[in-house]
Amino acid sequence: MNVAKRGTRVQSRKGAASAPAPLETGPAPLEPGDYAEFLRAMLPQQQKAVASHRLGSERVWLKKAGPPHGKLGYHLMAMVAGLLRLDVLTPVPNPGGEAAIATEARRLRALGAAGLRVPAVLAQQPDGLLISDLGESGRPPVVLQERLDHAAAIGPSALLTVWREGLDAIANVHAHGTYLSQAFDRNLVQCPDGTIGYIDFEDDPGETLPLAECQVRDWLSYLHSTAMLVRAASAGAAGTHWHAALADAGDEVRDRLALAARRMRWLRHLPSGRRWGRDTQRSRAVARLLWRWYCSDAAPTRR
Repeated sequence: MNVAKRGTRVQSRKGAASAPAPLETGPAPLEPGDYAEFLRAMLPQQQKAVASHRLGSERVWLKKAGPPHGKLGYHLMAMVAGLLRLDVLTPVPNPGGEAAIATEARRLRALGAAGLRVPAVLAQQPDGLLISDLGESGRPPVVLQERLDHAAAIGPSALLTVWREGLDAIANVHAHGTYLSQAFDRNLVQCPDGTIGYIDFEDDPGETLPLAECQVRDWLSYLHSTAMLVRAASAGAAGTHWHAALADAGDEVRDRLALAARRMRWLRHLPSGRRWGRDTQRSRAVARLLWRWYCSDAAPTRR
């Protein structure tokens, strides 16, 4: 029995993603590698916040600073975190504007230096950032969200195989002693050589949370973006993959995930109707999976 596809398809996202976005033309042909000049010349002309361009034979991405972000959403999330008594859900400020550009450049450099597959920072100025594409030789990377949707149309086994790749990619980040930012399926991309790369780092949870909390956020973010698919496929088999991927995580991370499962248990009673919104449906699916994996009679016994 095939798993139903999600209603939306992935388009070009906030970084060096897969979907073939229209390439904007630069002001004049420049030599490959003339990154700083390209950024300086192209930034005032680009209308979109993020767009891909050709520089010689390279595909590059230009991100420009947008207006500062409002704080209302952060206050609402802080209220939810307080009600659930879960610090891990405390919102991470993303001020937008030039601060977001600086944060993304810093995090990309740090993750790249740690040996992880992220776009390279080619040029930077306060209001703009030029980064590399994660494709090669004309072959673009593929967003994991797209791959999950395609696998869901094939069947539960195919879906869980791709889903496990995302789990392993997050575990690999944590094994390097670091964390992502918004570890949703749309921000994980499969490069042409099969390696999973990471995009979108406009905020930094490490500025406000300890390492273990940042890593728990990664696991919960990935689950939030995929829970509806994997629950429809096979909740029990997905739980086996989940615990296997977390086998090498620190005790603090595993304990905090178990705590989150207990504190979020009431969310499994949220209404399931679509009229309540996609986030409500996802939160309900996450709570139901975590309850099954950690709190129900089917949950594995912790040694």
